[in-house]
Amino acid sequence: MMNSKDFPRLSPDRFRLMSDRTVIYNCIAWAAGDSNHCRQPGDFWPLETKADDYGVDVLESAFRSLGYQPCDQYHYEEGYDKVVLYGDSLFFTHAARQLPNGKWTSKLGKLEDIEHDSPEDLTGGVYGEIARIMKRPSKTEVNLQ
Repeated sequence: MMNSKDFPRLSPDRFRLMSDRTVIYNCIAWAAGDSNHCRQPGDFWPLETKADDYGVDVLESAFRSLGYQPCDQYHYEEGYDKVVLYGDSLFFTHAARQLPNGKWTSKLGKLEDIEHDSPEDLTGGVYGEIARIMKRPSKTEVNLQ
């Protein structure tokens, strides 16, 4: 399981394990609703980009291509799908998606998927801080093509 130094705000009472460990998909794919691919620039990415471009703007553009637009708050809004993008001043580090129950789900690197209470549960450690919040009208299927 995860190291508490990596996720200092994620206490055991604020998350639930939802899957076994896997390397089939990563957090970016998981946030986009894809559990069949690893999504990263230069490898199964929805837009043309440099393979070594891991800036937050590149990640935002990828989610824009899925219909997401920036918004100001991550609290649940009926009728919307939301994602939170994490990073620092140079790189994106993670993405999480809001579930229909208002909780959040994340794929933790090569570890498990978890359901967690808030996007802030994953800040302050290896994922840095919340860099962008995005939403789109709810869809029943997500397709990255």
